[in-house]
Amino acid sequence: MALSPVIYDDAPLRERVRKALTDDFKHEAIRKAQDTIVGNAERLARENPIWEELRLEAAYIRNHVLQNLDYYIKEFATNAQVAGAKVYFAPTAEDAVEKALDIFEEVGAKSCVKSKSMVTEEVGLNDFLEEHGIHAIETDCAENILQTAGDKPSHIVVPALHFDRKHIRDLYRDKKGYTGSEDPEEITHFLRENLRKEFLEAKIGVTGCNFGVAETGSCTLVTNEGNGRMATTVPNTQIVFLGAERLVPNLKSLDTLLTLLVPSAVGSKITSSFSINTGTANADEADGPHSVHIIMVNNGRSTILKSEFAPMLRCIRCGACMNNCPVYRHITGHGYGSIYPGPMGVVLTPLLEGYDNTDKMAFACSLCGACDDACPVKIPLHELIHHHRLNIVAEGRPGAPEKAAFATAGKVLSNRKLYDLATGAGSKGMKIMGGSYGALGSSTSWIPVLRGWTGSRDFELLAEERFRDWFKRHSLTPYETDTNKHNETKGGES
Repeated sequence: MALSPVIYDDAPLRERVRKALTDDFKHEAIRKAQDTIVGNAERLARENPIWEELRLEAAYIRNHVLQNLDYYIKEFATNAQVAGAKVYFAPTAEDAVEKALDIFEEVGAKSCVKSKSMVTEEVGLNDFLEEHGIHAIETDCAENILQTAGDKPSHIVVPALHFDRKHIRDLYRDKKGYTGSEDPEEITHFLRENLRKEFLEAKIGVTGCNFGVAETGSCTLVTNEGNGRMATTVPNTQIVFLGAERLVPNLKSLDTLLTLLVPSAVGSKITSSFSINTGTANADEADGPHSVHIIMVNNGRSTILKSEFAPMLRCIRCGACMNNCPVYRHITGHGYGSIYPGPMGVVLTPLLEGYDNTDKMAFACSLCGACDDACPVKIPLHELIHHHRLNIVAEGRPGAPEKAAFATAGKVLSNRKLYDLATGAGSKGMKIMGGSYGALGSSTSWIPVLRGWTGSRDFELLAEERFRDWFKRHSLTPYETDTNKHNETKGGES
């Protein structure tokens, strides 16, 4: 698997999963987070009598925007420019980061304060800026932890889910000279003091955008820490990265989506901070940027829009799918090797990177549909994952062992004599291997194909007698059948 801004781990999927399965701390952290978030989200959904109606409305809004995307992009760009912002269209990830670099060079900035943004991770902004001598300082608490540790996110909403307070304390002691305890409030106070100076000195603030409002040209920002508001009000120049599909027609439709976003993401009614930023600051305003640059990122979205995977563009990056996913619960976010983990990542990563790098991801899914039930915009995620599987097989991508196994199975299952021979031999062979235990257990985990099952559970033995043979022995003979019919007739006449 080739590395890219989206794919950060080039180890084979099996190796990543095997490593993740041995990390007890990550499992416990994800279990607690899933149980807490999902429990709270389900409670809030039950308390809202129109929750399902809101989901239907949200899906309709997102579909409507996607079906008229060219119109809404034009309307958003026009209104944003009227409000004083400059809008750029970036066909690729490279175009997006190059445009950002042009702005940094124009301003003469060697650093920036940055709010959490998945699309900037998708295009690889931080690494690109570092290569050009510019330091992007992550101001979101969790993102700052990851940046300090040189680590990657394990969740799109709670990226430092795999760190506990002791790890964070030790990390800041080693890297930033922190001398306090593991108390979260004390650590947060330390981080706030460190970042305050960066905010006040920064020439540029970089943010993402949860939704762009077409009718006003506004960029919205949902945060829990207020750092996003600092990044959009203190620096004189603001750069906004916006996925080209993340638009809503108006403020009314924005309200519908925000009503669903926060409960779905973290199981809370509301978030701590929500901003609607429109254009540049007026001359009589003390806060706000005097220069706003909005970079609308395509990066394959127009291609996705024309494919059977178009519903994926409804995604509002809430993370509800991974909060409910049993596979994510066990292999953790890092098991996927992508900045987009969980069901949404299994769908989106191959669309951004192609199957050459991701042809195993679609099989990291049970197709249980829990993600569909949780998605606030009703994306049929498990169906899209199944589409990926169909495409992968149609392109002949399964490996040689898998092809050979299915070819052999096809020959055996389509030939009665071969089938009888295989099942007969299989029954006897399994009985020998099972011994007195009466099943294939851990003692057979040395067998390459079989160990995927018997390494952790028993495999019942094949019956010594096939049902077809048993039925043949117990079925009535033609004479018995005729006699029974004769007796039934006599009984009916008397």
